[in-house]
Amino acid sequence: MQAKSSKTTILDFMRSSSYAPQTAEALIETIPISGNLDHFWKDLLELEENGEIIKTRFGTYGLPEKMGLVVGRFQLTSKGFGFVIPDNKGERPDVFIPPRALGGAMNNDRVMARVESSSGGNKPEGEIIRIITHANNKIVGIFHQSGDFGFVTPDDKRIGQDIYIMKRHFGGAKTNQKVVAEITEWPVERRNAEGKIIEILGNVGDVGLEILSIIKQNDLPLEFPPQVIEASKRVPKSIKQSELEGRRDLRDLPIVTVDGDDAKDLDDAVYVKQLGKDEFLLGVHIADVSYYVKENAVLDKEARERGTSVYLVDRVLPMLPERLSNGICSLNAGEDRLTMSCEMHIDRKGRILSYEIFPSVIHVRHRLSYRIVREILVNGDEELVQKYEDVVPMLKMME
Repeated sequence: MQAKSSKTTILDFMRSSSYAPQTAEALIETIPISGNLDHFWKDLLELEENGEIIKTRFGTYGLPEKMGLVVGRFQLTSKGFGFVIPDNKGERPDVFIPPRALGGAMNNDRVMARVESSSGGNKPEGEIIRIITHANNKIVGIFHQSGDFGFVTPDDKRIGQDIYIMKRHFGGAKTNQKVVAEITEWPVERRNAEGKIIEILGNVGDVGLEILSIIKQNDLPLEFPPQVIEASKRVPKSIKQSELEGRRDLRDLPIVTVDGDDAKDLDDAVYVKQLGKDEFLLGVHIADVSYYVKENAVLDKEARERGTSVYLVDRVLPMLPERLSNGICSLNAGEDRLTMSCEMHIDRKGRILSYEIFPSVIHVRHRLSYRIVREILVNGDEELVQKYEDVVPMLKMME
């Protein structure tokens, strides 16, 4: 059996209706497992650690759901009770967990719960018997000193308990300062989590402190690693003629972007022209980021780790360094940019009659905003109509 399929093989075998819990040695014989058994033992251990299978006190293995157990994410409420959201949510209801049965679990932990009874409503009731992975290793909150110890009251009320801080772990923090505490000991029955102060964010009431707290609470990255910055510096700031080979040249079209007034990274642009009485050509042009960010390169790995750009009240935390996100990968007006284009032949009701997708190069004519478009189309603002007179007919057609 190949290593990459052994986990699936084990799970599929256990999901069969006739399966009864077996020892690892019996599984090797009855599945059967051949070849290098090291892969089997490694995958069996990983499945157990991840809560996908469970080892009984008799040394046999089975699926949690066949033993009255539920594995999933724990969602704690500010009132002290919570719910386990099952991994297989479509197949099983959430499990209600009363305050007495939390088992030291904190909000967003991945847990295993024993289903004990029906709580009288639609949701079964249970008890958390194992914490598979902890979600909150760092807590943002307000520090208070009380003699030789202190505690951090979390900003997130769903954490449900203060973090105990010994004096030697104050890290210079003073009462009423916003801090980041790292948990050193997880909570157990009737005992709070313990931690140490690893960062002081500021004094309560400081300007900008709440935004910084949100950033830290969600573990959002403020800076890019040095190797990512170095990789971004190797990306050119402008397009070379040699890069246009194999791309359709659309630079003569009056293509525009339409975004919010304060948008920084502009990644899509549009163009429309009439083909007949009730038919149109709609062009949608997306920045060809993949030309500059190659799969599994350092820029790609960092972007995947971040998942998305994050827009906050006073700043943007981009998925890619500014040289790309606001530069060569942003469809800035007056600049040639590499794009992937989809041109659609549509009717007046928006139905697509045909379409074509292809690599292209465009030159955005204008950077428009929703406000500008609204002022032109709804209010007929004379100054704006004159400023953008070359695309006003197209905007009316788009409308």
